[in-house]
Amino acid sequence: MAALVGRTLLLRTPFPPLTVIPKRKHLITRSLSDSNPTPLPRRKLVLYSKKECCLCDALKDKLHTAFMIGGHHSLADFELEVRDISTNPQWEKAYQYEIPVLARVLADGSEETLPRMSPRLTTEQVQQKLAALLT
Repeated sequence: MAALVGRTLLLRTPFPPLTVIPKRKHLITRSLSDSNPTPLPRRKLVLYSKKECCLCDALKDKLHTAFMIGGHHSLADFELEVRDISTNPQWEKAYQYEIPVLARVLADGSEETLPRMSPRLTTEQVQQKLAALLT
C-alpha cells in the first residue's frame, strides 16, 4: 500500500522497520539451577589499521558483519577494537608494512597476532576461519 504525503511517497509493507542492535558489553548465561544471570566477559580482537587503507577497510567491514552472523561459527562473544597505527609510534613501527593486522587479546592482556586473512575471503569464510583459530 502506498500513500502520497506532500511530495513524499510512503510505502507500507508488512515488514517492521529495521532496528539497530547496540553492541553488548557482555554475554549473560543462565543455568537451570541459577536464578541470577552471570555476565561473561567478552573476548577481544584488535585490528591494527590506518586511514585510507582499502585492505583495512574491507577487513573491518567483513569482521563487523561476521560478528553479527549467528550459526555454528558465531563470534557473538567477541568485541573488535580498531587501532589506528598512525596514533602510536610503536604500532606504526611494528605494523606499517603489514596492515591490516588482526590480534587476539589473551587473558593476561598480551596479544597474539593471528594469521593474515586473504582479501578474497567472503564474510562467511572470515567468520569460519576466525572461529577455527579462536577455539
